[in-house]
Amino acid sequence: MGAQSAGHAAPQTITEELRRWIVAQAEAGCRPQDVVAAMRASGWDEATAVAAMEQTLRRRLDELGQPQPAALSPAAVLPGAVTAVAAVPEPMLSAGPLLRLSDGHEVRLLASLGLPRVLVFGGLLTDAECEALIALAAPRLARSETVVNTTGGSEVNAARTSEGMFFERGELPLIRAFEARIAELLRWPLDHGEGLQVLRYRPGAEYRPHNDYFDPAHPGTARILQRGGQRVATLVTYLNTPEGGGATTFPDVGFEVAPVRGNAVFFSYDRPSAATRTLHAGAPVTAGEKWVATKWLRQGVFS
Repeated sequence: MGAQSAGHAAPQTITEELRRWIVAQAEAGCRPQDVVAAMRASGWDEATAVAAMEQTLRRRLDELGQPQPAALSPAAVLPGAVTAVAAVPEPMLSAGPLLRLSDGHEVRLLASLGLPRVLVFGGLLTDAECEALIALAAPRLARSETVVNTTGGSEVNAARTSEGMFFERGELPLIRAFEARIAELLRWPLDHGEGLQVLRYRPGAEYRPHNDYFDPAHPGTARILQRGGQRVATLVTYLNTPEGGGATTFPDVGFEVAPVRGNAVFFSYDRPSAATRTLHAGAPVTAGEKWVATKWLRQGVFS
């Protein structure tokens, strides 16, 4: 069943009329994606539309005397949603700002955001480890290919002006040690991670705003998801400090992370939706080069 129009006028205020309309659509059996699509067609942005659905459904559950889950999305109540909430890594933070790992390495928590869920870690890699990773990756660099095409393969991404390569998971002793450190810090199974990607950005190179999850509407996504399911988190580790530029930016919330050697930025996304606010970019390098190592984490075993 298709959703009926959710007509509204600016500003985007969640009114009682809108809540009644959302409940009516749910009770009529409309798919959540159709409800959101109808709201977007009426001028609502996706994040606000999803928030309105979540708030309305929580209140409806309360009215019906039903228990509310800690994390509620339209998919928790309505069938067929494409915005279902997934489990995401919950990094070890209970020990305070100084995190001591089992290999004796110490990592500092430098910053934390709630929405989007972003954590900045200091000293994830030592200077020597950064230099070693760069040396191992440099001979294997090629033009970055990161866009999923219609067959589920990859093709050159015009939005990304960098060179890169992938290490197979556990390929070398240094890679194994780094991956074990990541798995412990982020409390996520090692085999739920993709291979480590190393990128070099030369002066002027950038990665324009994008999301790391796979778009459910893209024709190549179904094939990609056969290998470990959806991406749920990203960890970007800076292998050097550029002379200028190269910050990791989150334009939806005006947050920037400076690229400092050995530091890392982690962010998670519990659904493939703009509501996670994890749109991010690699700002242009204005002087020198920027080297990063990226680890993408999946819902399941990546093979």
